[in-house]
Amino acid sequence: MLSKASTTAMSAFSSCSRVRTGFSVWPNVRQLCFRKGILYGFMRLFSTPYKTLRGGASRSLRVARFCSVANMSSSLQIELVPCLSDNYAYILHDIDTGTVGVVDPSEATPVIDALSKKNRNLNYILNTHHHHDHTGGNVELKARYGAKVIGSATDKERIPGIDIHLNDGDKWMFAGHEVQVMDTPGHTRGHISFYFAGSGAIFTGDTLFSLSCGKLFEGTPQEMQSSLGKIMSLPDDTSIYCGHEYTLNNTDFALKLEPGNKELRSYAGHVASLRSKGLPTIPTTLKMEKACNPFLRTSNAQIRQLLNIPATADDAEALGIIRQAKDNF
Repeated sequence: MLSKASTTAMSAFSSCSRVRTGFSVWPNVRQLCFRKGILYGFMRLFSTPYKTLRGGASRSLRVARFCSVANMSSSLQIELVPCLSDNYAYILHDIDTGTVGVVDPSEATPVIDALSKKNRNLNYILNTHHHHDHTGGNVELKARYGAKVIGSATDKERIPGIDIHLNDGDKWMFAGHEVQVMDTPGHTRGHISFYFAGSGAIFTGDTLFSLSCGKLFEGTPQEMQSSLGKIMSLPDDTSIYCGHEYTLNNTDFALKLEPGNKELRSYAGHVASLRSKGLPTIPTTLKMEKACNPFLRTSNAQIRQLLNIPATADDAEALGIIRQAKDNF
């Protein structure tokens, strides 16, 4: 069943349902309604232009028209930009100062197109890790706009064009928004996540997906468990912006492990509906992931029984077994 916040979001914005429906679209609607009032929320909603993202022939992801402002509880706007076949880059726009950034631009052209349509410059490029499908647009975007590239100090030799090196626990300012840097290794050794506490949003790259986590290319189950634990310590209403549109594929594995999870079944149906319309499933929320994502449910008895995980195994050992099962699924 959908959460109370989800039901409120869908009913309050039913007039936008033809654009993008579901509880993941408006992660901060509840806060918006209480803090600013219903009238203000609708004024902001209908004064915001819709965004049409058109992919080139090389991109199989078709995203129909949807409300481009995913976060309206602060002056930070977050715009989703499909790249390659299933990647997402995210354009960040501070309304007060006009400062613009992009998270994980796997290719330059879709980002340039999105910026050009709104006549915007680009000030910063934020990379969660060094993989080419998250940094492939760095050099071209930096050359075109003079943007500063930001990434992990651990990966400073592997991130193209890097200018600013950040470490775990660092606080960096994007315009007036404090960004907390979190080391989240496991997928790669230098993976970081960017947490915008004031906006209730975190960019998790390939550490945490909806209903899954990243493959352990350079890390251990213990490292991934620790990384996910950091993210799980954030408020439940935190919006999760991950690097890929993997959610539909992830539902099959999650349902195999927990077929009796009612919230998961409901979420899986919602995801299938969105993808059948070519709509994104991101952002998700931490609350939803805690209820449905098997990699955040390593202590669950049903999952452990199905995968023959010993009762004596700790959460990291359990995660390793779940990850191996997912890799072979």
